[in-house]
Amino acid sequence: MIVDLRSDTVTKPTPAMHQAMMQAEVGDDVFGEDPSIISLEKKCVALLGMDAAVFCPSGTMTNQIGVKINTQPYDEVICYKGSHIYKYEGGGVAGNSLASMRLVEGDRGRISVKEIESNINNVNDTHLPVTSLVSLENTVVREAGSYYTLDQIKMVSEFARSRGLKMHLDGARLFNALVETGDKAVEYGKYFDSISICLSKGLGAPVGSVLICKKELETKARRMRKAFGGGMRQAGFLAAAGIYALDNHITRLKEDHTRAKTLGKELRALTWIKSVMPVDTNIVIFSIKESSTPEKVLARLNEHQIKAIKFGPQEIRLVTHLDFDDRMLNRTVEVLKKISV
Repeated sequence: MIVDLRSDTVTKPTPAMHQAMMQAEVGDDVFGEDPSIISLEKKCVALLGMDAAVFCPSGTMTNQIGVKINTQPYDEVICYKGSHIYKYEGGGVAGNSLASMRLVEGDRGRISVKEIESNINNVNDTHLPVTSLVSLENTVVREAGSYYTLDQIKMVSEFARSRGLKMHLDGARLFNALVETGDKAVEYGKYFDSISICLSKGLGAPVGSVLICKKELETKARRMRKAFGGGMRQAGFLAAAGIYALDNHITRLKEDHTRAKTLGKELRALTWIKSVMPVDTNIVIFSIKESSTPEKVLARLNEHQIKAIKFGPQEIRLVTHLDFDDRMLNRTVEVLKKISV
């Protein structure tokens, strides 16, 4: 039995999702004629309470389009210092949007009004880039899936907009946050100019993300998708998987969180563990003592067919997901207890 905890992107379509994909009605999406993609985009618009949606191959693409349509060259984006758009998208903001990034500390990645206020540049000082966008991430991958509540987002958004700033949300794991907070997804649209959601992480679809945005940004977003190479023609088979995921895989995310919290609890009891970050959703990040290395731990886990990844100098990450069940959880706990490093 292989247990893959490297990411929640490793899931395979369930039999029911696979059937939905095979039955999908398709057309040419670049011509705007794929009925399954149209249905997915309309579904996301209604779900998030916004005006328009654009289906894309990846969350990196939807984030990059979101930044691009909300900035001008030489602008600056305020974001958490460990945010995905800064650390894990290949320098795309610099290359695609010609924008710089103002990095802030945040509280486990959640940035505050005070931090935003102190990092807005004086628009009349020509030495400085123009601050134009605030980007939030929910949940925060570098901080073990910490999340914002809607009330926290409301405060940030209202302040940012009072200062003339746009708002983008990297919501790759937004639904993980929502099942914990109980907030309504439809309320999110009023606080952002663009929202990126990923269908191929916890929701279990094989491919795809959606950028949801204001109506006046839709044409620009579609133009940027074309420029980035994201027009996929008869991609309705993929959209059908996304529709199925949104209809069937949101509430079950709570199961992933429960298993992740069990892993966190068991890890804290091990003598070779230095610390475990608070486990809020489906991501577990732990540090090992200096007497060992992540490479040694990963090698021992691999001997037992358990896969994880190094996530820092002394850190390892585990991510629970649709294809990680209680049997695998018990197996993982058993191995963690008996290995010596």
